[in-house]
Amino acid sequence: MLLFLSAPQPRPPGARSRAGAARVARWRRQRLRLQQLRRLRGLLRGLRGRPGAGGRRRGRMALCGQAAGAASLPSELIVHIFSFLPAPDRLRASASCSHWRECLFYPALWPQLRICLRVSPAEQPRLEFLMRKCGWFVRELRVEFAAENYLSGGGGPGDAGDADGGPGGEDVEALQLSTRWLEVLRTYLELVLCVLVSIRNNRNLQKFSLFGDISILQQQGSLSNTYLSKADPDGKTIKQIQQLFEEILSNSRQLKWLSCGFMLEIVTPTSLSSLSNSIANTMEHLSLLDNNIPGNSTLITAVELERFVNLRSLALDFCDFTAEMARVLTDSNHVPLQRLSLLVHNVSVMHKSLDNMPNDEHWKALSRKSTSLRVYVMAFDVKSEDMLKILKPSIPLERIHFDSYITCVSGAIVDLISRQYDKFLTHFILMNDVIDMSGFPDLSDNRNEDPLVLLAWRCTKLSLLAVHGYTVWAHNLIAIARLRGSDLKVLEVTEESIDFDQGELADQDVDPVHNLIEQMNQTGSL
Repeated sequence: MLLFLSAPQPRPPGARSRAGAARVARWRRQRLRLQQLRRLRGLLRGLRGRPGAGGRRRGRMALCGQAAGAASLPSELIVHIFSFLPAPDRLRASASCSHWRECLFYPALWPQLRICLRVSPAEQPRLEFLMRKCGWFVRELRVEFAAENYLSGGGGPGDAGDADGGPGGEDVEALQLSTRWLEVLRTYLELVLCVLVSIRNNRNLQKFSLFGDISILQQQGSLSNTYLSKADPDGKTIKQIQQLFEEILSNSRQLKWLSCGFMLEIVTPTSLSSLSNSIANTMEHLSLLDNNIPGNSTLITAVELERFVNLRSLALDFCDFTAEMARVLTDSNHVPLQRLSLLVHNVSVMHKSLDNMPNDEHWKALSRKSTSLRVYVMAFDVKSEDMLKILKPSIPLERIHFDSYITCVSGAIVDLISRQYDKFLTHFILMNDVIDMSGFPDLSDNRNEDPLVLLAWRCTKLSLLAVHGYTVWAHNLIAIARLRGSDLKVLEVTEESIDFDQGELADQDVDPVHNLIEQMNQTGSL
């Protein structure tokens, strides 16, 4: 018979007394700290070990190092370390071991996710992996699609190389472009579908933004629904995307920011009805920019807008922003609106009427209700006569962006803007992509003063001026810089837009552009 005797375990001091319970707890905490200190000390001895040490010591140090190595750190500690690293460094650190890779996609590390995608098949596997890892918990998601690089990169699907010259060469090139556009749209629909599927059950989503590149919607300046119908002949993919979008809205519980621009019919006139009243009442930002809606259909009506009583920022197609909507936003139950962004597109103006737009009295009432309201207008290929109807004097216009493919902006429009919005205007962007071999249009033709110089003189809050595709004389550019000085934070004019007097070119032995930059530096604006 074997008899095992064990020594009695020592009781912690104060254990027999109920009054010593606090001392017992303190003794246990001290004992735990001592054990952790011993483990750390063993790890340090292992790190300081010398190659000439004995085998038993090396084995003991290796055991200590293995027990407290990087792979054995708690997940909470690894996540805490990752939180101090930028995203690229997190990815590199996660390659250390499988345990660190598992901690890479911890929800606390990815509250925000911004993805910029080329519309290319190569992007799909990476997007699927990322959305599968983060789509179910991310709180702020922004996805941008860009097709320009894919279309101009060459070697894409349907690109059969350079078309042979001679008869039929243009037809071959047009066929290749058509094939590539179809492939772009098919890939685009698959990528959108991947994003929406991954977040359909995400109830923590607070900000959701989708932006499509304008080049996806346009080919040579005009909308092309033909390609979309060929890319999805039966319409099943688009229908599925629309249903998923509505499902995301109906499942949302914390959504406060919704933005969808140039996304090819993802948003329908019935999409917002999927939002519950509680979510609509707390929504702070709403942006619905899609000029591809046929006929007189609108993405949001004045009746639907009544639910969004907490809106601080709103972005719509200008033809959808009616006088009734302006009246709704002035109601007492709505909070003051701070930002209103309006897209004016020639396609919308052609198919929708401007008769229902707010008049000057509506703008005055809206400005009285929202004293800090600022308006941003982006105009694509809009005729001057239409802009004269749109630009009401009482609009608190802060930013305006003209982008032309067919119709150029006239000097009269620039002069009107400088007169009416001199107290508000801070950003003025003038872009012209019209292919005209005769030269860029000159806004100062038949005028005593250049409209851009008058703009800089009248608009005392102007901080950004960008011009491309319009003639800007060098002496006028210097005048603009002197008028605004250091208050003009950005003055961007493409080199091909700058023109010089013949006398200046003849008298200068150096590069005129270099000399212009030196004169601009002397004004203190650069």
